[in-house]
Amino acid sequence: MNPDCDLHPGELEAQARFGSAGRWPQSRLDRFYRRAIDEETALWMESLPFCFIATADADGHCDCSYRGRESGPLVHVEHPGSLLLPDYAGNRIYNSLGNLLANPQIGMLFIDFAAQARLRVNGRTEIIELDAAMRTLWPRGERAVRVTVEQVYGNCRQRIPRMILIAPPV
Repeated sequence: MNPDCDLHPGELEAQARFGSAGRWPQSRLDRFYRRAIDEETALWMESLPFCFIATADADGHCDCSYRGRESGPLVHVEHPGSLLLPDYAGNRIYNSLGNLLANPQIGMLFIDFAAQARLRVNGRTEIIELDAAMRTLWPRGERAVRVTVEQVYGNCRQRIPRMILIAPPV
């Protein structure tokens, strides 16, 4: 049994209240939630043009941010249990990084609209400085967020609109 895949009381209450109690026995949860990113998934994640991240401060106040790539991969999967997300210059308010300093939990949502596919990654973070190898991936990156993967799971394709990305004018 994987303790990180246990349902919390709110999930159990929602399942009972909304009619899906018992649908997710522990044996199914252990197969649904993974703790590792396989090679095919890593290549897919790295190739995407953007993702969304969710963070919260120490009091649980949430923030959701868009993260796009400038060059190189969107993220770099270091190994099946860890990935790096570059941080680029922005408005310098540091909503997300400030939240991660106060509360290291992160939720990441990867969506491929053309393939109508999505993936969630939840984990714990640390903010690190870029080393020489990371700078070759992200020359304009200022730092990176290392995510230690706690959960990886796909979502169904329902309600993902099929869209094709168009490259911006050069």
